Amino acid sequence: MALQNIGASNSDDAFYRYKMPKMITKIEGRGNGIKTNVVNMVDIAKALHRPATYTTKYFGCELGAQSKFDEKTCTSLVNGAHDTAKLAGLLENFIKKYVQCYGCGNPETEIIITKTQMITLKCAACGFVSDVDMRDKLTTFILKNPPEQKKASKDKKGMRRAEKERLKEGEAADEELKKLKKETKKKGTVSSKDGASSKRVASKKKPTGSDEERSSPPDSQADDNEVADDNDDDGVQWQTDTSAEAARQRIQEQLNAVTAEMVMLSTGNVPDEEEKKVNQEKKEEAPKIGPEVVEKPSTHNQLIIEIKAMLKKGSKPSELSSSLPGSHQEIMNALFEALFEGEGAGKGFAKEVDKKKKYLAAAVQDEESQMCLLRAMEAFCGKFGGDAVKEVALAAKSLYDGDVLEEECIMKWYKEGLTGASKSSAVWKNIKPFIEWLQNAESESEDE
Repeated sequence: MALQNIGASNSDDAFYRYKMPKMITKIEGRGNGIKTNVVNMVDIAKALHRPATYTTKYFGCELGAQSKFDEKTCTSLVNGAHDTAKLAGLLENFIKKYVQCYGCGNPETEIIITKTQMITLKCAACGFVSDVDMRDKLTTFILKNPPEQKKASKDKKGMRRAEKERLKEGEAADEELKKLKKETKKKGTVSSKDGASSKRVASKKKPTGSDEERSSPPDSQADDNEVADDNDDDGVQWQTDTSAEAARQRIQEQLNAVTAEMVMLSTGNVPDEEEKKVNQEKKEEAPKIGPEVVEKPSTHNQLIIEIKAMLKKGSKPSELSSSLPGSHQEIMNALFEALFEGEGAGKGFAKEVDKKKKYLAAAVQDEESQMCLLRAMEAFCGKFGGDAVKEVALAAKSLYDGDVLEEECIMKWYKEGLTGASKSSAVWKNIKPFIEWLQNAESESEDE
């Protein structure tokens, strides 16, 4: 089967590794029933990692003819007699729109349908996410017939399960190793010099290697002695009683009762029952040392949390000012952020404002509340920026058309912003066309 490079821009590259078979067509039937059969459509679709129904439907949309892909017989039919070169050109357009990455040009992309019913191409090579033009006719067909999810997710689940099993086996091996250490400590003979605590401690080797090395206490003790000899400059070997009773006795001789319990926690030799007791006493004594510091959310964030809870219960926004602490401006700022944070702060901010303007209308009662609402929108756009600032004019016009805001309040707010501390904000630049539209509409009404 003859192969060619995917993408016309890569046709001259002899080392290009992305290949697909050349298109083979066959004209069938006569008269009104004449059809063009793309014989190797399945192989082409597999090379492009796209369903054969997408390419067949794309031919029909571009040629204005009926097209059908029979999954049982794997035949791709397009009504009418069409040249192979013409269909190959249409296939090249399909590759540019729905296969190749818009960033790096590689065909290692996957079709992803977002929550907002938008089609994107995620590139596995560079990670770039390309936005597909939704004005194309094929997009509606793709939304109705989304691509099947890859089976790699099942493999990933299997790998996760195997990883969990390996972790469990590792934990079990660690527990066995700890038990083996305790047994070797009990069996080993420990001596102290003149009953006093030694200042020099022989370094211990951690049990590493095979199970046979771990299970031989005499050999490990010999290795410990050799390491101690190497570390001692004067050739004298010192040994220390590392048992819990000896450690407790030494600490009690040097420290008072309270600090001894705290130090014994760090030695790791305290039995479980005694450790629990010491931890409990430490918790009880903690308030006496100093006040417990608890991080509390800020007043603004606390207001957002309370407003969201009230809106879920079905409370009206007009009731917020009477039930929540804080000034009217603080409550309005929190209400605006609670309604539009998250997806509303990005692209489509004006649409979200238009959808939820009934909540804002319920919170606006007089001219003062209108000014608070405009300042809240200004603060929100200044905080999140991006698409929200770009669509501030559309959002203000939506509130103006919905009789939530009046023209006088909007003009007053705009003049205050130009002369205020935030005169360099991008809000005023983006809302200027709407202000000019209001001024022109006012001048026209005066002329009439």
